[in-house]
Amino acid sequence: MEVNDQLTEKGQRDFLLIRQALDTGDQHAYAELMGHYRDSLYYTMLKMTGDPIDADDLTIEAFGKAFKSLHQYTSEFAFSTWLFKIATNNCIDFVRKKQKTNRTITTGPEADTLQNTVQDSLPDPEEQYIINQKVKLMREVVQKLKPHYKKLIELRYFMEYSYEEIADELKLPLGTVKAQLFRSREFLYNVMKDNRERI
Repeated sequence: MEVNDQLTEKGQRDFLLIRQALDTGDQHAYAELMGHYRDSLYYTMLKMTGDPIDADDLTIEAFGKAFKSLHQYTSEFAFSTWLFKIATNNCIDFVRKKQKTNRTITTGPEADTLQNTVQDSLPDPEEQYIINQKVKLMREVVQKLKPHYKKLIELRYFMEYSYEEIADELKLPLGTVKAQLFRSREFLYNVMKDNRERI
């Protein structure tokens, strides 16, 4: 596998990490790849499912599938493109199956069984409480960010601005926006991780 000169600097960085992971089984390389894309992948899954628990599971599944097939990756595309393709395809399958289960209508004893199955798949009061607490905690954490970083997170994840649109809105260079968003996400992740015992 040879590095593609057409890849961006980020793409080439990822490629070197992939080579490290495959050639030496370096766990730090895997962890670093996860660190670069975990948050953005989670938010993508959250937008597609609307469910924090499903989004968590699907994010982990996507990395699992990608790392299992890492030897199949070619530098023809950026790793991020390849990873997100795996994640979105997996998520689409998941959503379809969920919708199919919810739409299936039967009669007789099967109806009761299906109803119980669908009921079981819905969050119970305790699970719903955990979801609500996670969302509440995320909002609390975002509120604690410095105004500038808070604005960045809100534009990117709540208002779904592209990096370019954020750069225009805040009159900042594109590279600065990306670097500051990365720092904001790392801060958010660390605070959320430290506060897990609260939920």
